[in-house]
Amino acid sequence: MSYLNEEVDVVVVGAGHAGCEAALASARLGLKTIMFTVSMDSIALMPCNPNIGGSSKGHLVKEIDALGGEMGINIDKTFIQSKMLNESKGPAVHSLRAQADKQDYTREMRKVVENTTNLTLKQAEVVKILAKDGKVSGVQTYSGSIYSCKAVVLCTGVYLKSRCVYGDTSNYTGPNGLSAANYLSDSLKELGIELYRFKTGTPARIDKRSIDFSKMQEQKGDEKIVPFSFTNKSEDIEREQVSCWLTYTNENTHEIIRNNLDRSPLYCGNIKGTGPRYCPSIEDKVVRFADKDRHQVFIEPEGNYTNEMYVGGMSSSLPEDVQYQMYRSVPGLENVNIVRNAYAIEYDCINPNQLKSSLEFKNIEGLFSGGQFNGSSGYEEAACQGLIAGINASRKVLGKEPLILDRSEAYIGVLIDDLVTKETLEPYRMMTSRAEYRLILRQDNADLRLTKRGYEIGLISEERYQNLLIKEKQIQDEMERLEKTNVGANKEVQELLIANNSTPLNSGCTLADLVRRPELCYEALASIDKKRELLSEEVIEQVNINLKYDGYIQRQLRQVEQFKKLEKKKIPENIDYATIHSLRIEAVQKLSKIRPHSVGQASRISGVSPADISMLLVYLEQFRNNKES
Repeated sequence: MSYLNEEVDVVVVGAGHAGCEAALASARLGLKTIMFTVSMDSIALMPCNPNIGGSSKGHLVKEIDALGGEMGINIDKTFIQSKMLNESKGPAVHSLRAQADKQDYTREMRKVVENTTNLTLKQAEVVKILAKDGKVSGVQTYSGSIYSCKAVVLCTGVYLKSRCVYGDTSNYTGPNGLSAANYLSDSLKELGIELYRFKTGTPARIDKRSIDFSKMQEQKGDEKIVPFSFTNKSEDIEREQVSCWLTYTNENTHEIIRNNLDRSPLYCGNIKGTGPRYCPSIEDKVVRFADKDRHQVFIEPEGNYTNEMYVGGMSSSLPEDVQYQMYRSVPGLENVNIVRNAYAIEYDCINPNQLKSSLEFKNIEGLFSGGQFNGSSGYEEAACQGLIAGINASRKVLGKEPLILDRSEAYIGVLIDDLVTKETLEPYRMMTSRAEYRLILRQDNADLRLTKRGYEIGLISEERYQNLLIKEKQIQDEMERLEKTNVGANKEVQELLIANNSTPLNSGCTLADLVRRPELCYEALASIDKKRELLSEEVIEQVNINLKYDGYIQRQLRQVEQFKKLEKKKIPENIDYATIHSLRIEAVQKLSKIRPHSVGQASRISGVSPADISMLLVYLEQFRNNKES
């Protein structure tokens, strides 16, 4: 019997959010790419919440867009509500979130994938990774067909040996009843790859017609829409928005849950996988936060053309009869009809410590990995990893150095560094608190930070790059003009200050000094700023932020300089840590396992102390001197 044998440059396994970004990046960089999926219906599928972005996740989407990825563009096409979160706080934690029409999101992403040059989409299950002498050579599908290639990107999401569970019901399927991938795990184990068993969950979907919205609080979108993609303007994507709704659980809800914990797979031992701490099920919330008498429940539409509504905040794996009792105890849901039961899903994923910062496996050259398969959670976390893995797989094939973003450059850099450096014993979720330099890693300046990198890689067009340079110059020129423009304590100025509850001047000052006042901003000074030119809202936003937070930004930039010094101290790949005098045993074990590429990365490994780093620095200095002599 003969089997198909095809040759491509890059194989991407999985067509979720990570897979789509990986495959698009590879194809757009000119490499012949094939993306495999267990089902054509799973392309960019949103099996859980119907939104993109949110706290810290919005930063990731903006960074994906700044580098030349697709997620931001796609959600701008398909959102049904847009909202900026944390606006009452500083700009560092402002995060954009958009409710998506799930069907439209999948449909539009599939349209892009199917019409991208160099990219082929194939419905088939990859069952084996082919490797020879520690180097990947191709993949084999369930039918026996071989696809030879120079690099493979694994973006299997939650499909590897996946099992969906609620109560006593257990189905060996992927999300939404799609087929699981049951064979690839064994192939990975044969290659020496360590697998974990993680779990996540999703709430019920309910029929809109059975909801009493009069008992809930309406949550409208923002009047002014902020795009996710830097290629769009607000006016480009304006549309009528739909509402979400807020309600709460109560003591009756909690009592129902407590009375049925023995029937929950999470608590009776039927589920073995480790769940996400920062996205707990309602059972976990009731047990862990016993002092809380209520929890928020968001009722969110799944799209414009369906009556299905998502019950945000109430994921569960309780039995079906308990789900009905539990949901119907919530105000507004007394007569609710469940369209899809809530469930938990277990799946195989890897210990990400096996990856380099490029997302290439340390022990298998040419094998890359991205997304939930790396032990993370969330669409946005998956997509950014897929983009980096796809870029670096392509650069590997082209003989170029990998793209590695460090912690001072991007939230993406923080996420990947955390995954490959720290112990990931539960699904990883991005949070603003994880970023040490979040004041300079804002979502509003993602293009200023990363679009040049995207252009150098080849994913950003010349036109977009030139527009960025114009924007940079306009920001710099306007800040310099404000710093040099003096105003006196004349009547016009004093009246403006009083009208804005600002202290009148005793002597002259610059316009920049006035912008720095908390109660003032660039726009408020229009009447006394006679020489200002017409600038875009994006430029004005950067001028405002840079002037108001100048002292804090400069301090953080100095911290970054210190950080960079340790990041620049590279560690040889073949170093034998056991030979370094005075390194503690735990440090030797951790450093030997993770094999950090720099002293900075080594310093972030759990179990490696400051004293260990000092010993490592002494050793590296001696190593360098011996090499030079």
